[in-house]
Amino acid sequence: MEASTSANDFIPAGLAALGIEADEIDLAVMGAVHQLLWSPVLELLALDTEGLEPERCPDLSRAPQ
Repeated sequence: MEASTSANDFIPAGLAALGIEADEIDLAVMGAVHQLLWSPVLELLALDTEGLEPERCPDLSRAPQ
């Protein structure tokens, strides 16, 4: 069985596995959000952070130095 990458396949299947019923409007909204956010999520997952040191006690009120 080939893995699916289509949101039209895995969104309804995931909802059904959780016992959540969604109508066509719900699925359309979830599909639109998926199209909007999935590419940036994949870019973040592909980001190589191996050589970076974590910032200790960051001051979140300022931009990173």
